[in-house]
Amino acid sequence: MELIEAIKSRKSIRDYKPTPVPKEILTEILEIATRAPSGLNSQPWEFTILGGKVLDDLRQALQEQFRAGAAINPDFPIEALTGVYKKRQVELGIALYQLMGIAREDTEKKNQWFLKQLRALDAPNVIIVSMDEEVSGFQATFSLGAVTQTIALAAVGFGLGTCIQAALVYYPKVVKQIAGIPESKKLATGIAIGYPDWDFPANKLQNTREPLANIATWRGV
Repeated sequence: MELIEAIKSRKSIRDYKPTPVPKEILTEILEIATRAPSGLNSQPWEFTILGGKVLDDLRQALQEQFRAGAAINPDFPIEALTGVYKKRQVELGIALYQLMGIAREDTEKKNQWFLKQLRALDAPNVIIVSMDEEVSGFQATFSLGAVTQTIALAAVGFGLGTCIQAALVYYPKVVKQIAGIPESKKLATGIAIGYPDWDFPANKLQNTREPLANIATWRGV
């Protein structure tokens, strides 16, 4: 698939077929992704690829944390959105809930939807993106974003879908323990990856994007 088409067609996939992604394909995707831009060529990213029993154990543990009321404590703090940014978040939530038949007041169904997120949206594989705790600053976090997007785009070329999930690293101690990630690593995000189940209602969602005229300023062009 051409790069531009992959950029245009990529979207978050929220349910998957159970078929695991072959290790050879995951390896190729990650090798491609390491060509992502990196400030000062620092390449701060590290990957932990999960599947099988390890991923099943992680799903179970994360759901148990939520059910027990454990406070989330990600390695990177969650920033609260305001203004137009919050508005876009709310619009996304409304669109998803409508597709899934979740009423605004239905707390139980909302909780079940969040539990599905903690199950990595039932994807057969997950990639945890992390970096060493000695690395910090904008350049490093920008590089992690670049490599994460490159993974998502490369996956499209293999007929795969992805969803970049902060929820998978809400309980970093649990993730590190089960996935065998050293405490010296900071977990940035998780990426659910697999073959999309296109019959799943939420997979029909196509997010809107702000018109370029509202966000671009031209000078001397």
